[in-house]
Amino acid sequence: MTRIDAAFDPAQHLCARQRWFEDFRIGERYVLPSRTLTSANFAAFQIVSGDNHPIHYDIEYCRARKLDGLLAHGLQVMCFTAAGAGSFPHEVSDSLVAFIEQSSRFLAGAIEGDTLYPALEIVELASQRTTGVIVMRATIHNQKRELVLDGAHKYLVRKRP
Repeated sequence: MTRIDAAFDPAQHLCARQRWFEDFRIGERYVLPSRTLTSANFAAFQIVSGDNHPIHYDIEYCRARKLDGLLAHGLQVMCFTAAGAGSFPHEVSDSLVAFIEQSSRFLAGAIEGDTLYPALEIVELASQRTTGVIVMRATIHNQKRELVLDGAHKYLVRKRP
């Protein structure tokens, strides 16, 4: 027998409270889960990207070039800054219009076995009439505390109705 719970509301089953453009502040940080690069990451990226350069998939090729392991493709590293790994997308479930821009500078290589620590930080809020653009600095450090990636994400978000 199915028991209906009238007090339960699926619309209230949220991971985070809804936020609108004016609710955000410069300096807010979103720490994303750390990840250690494994052979599975390399294999999955090769399937998705179609990239077949041996620097990403042939350990002997890498060793001959004095690399300690397979070198991660820059786009593979950049993927670890995806906001979807954190709470931001849950906060803007009703207010997000679009992810409108992404840029990255690759400052150091990431090799198999490195642990990457991505984070997003709000660095600019550009108000418009009914929306605003949230600019986040995207960074990834490795286990040696080296900055591997520095970039930006831009999100178009509605103001409170």
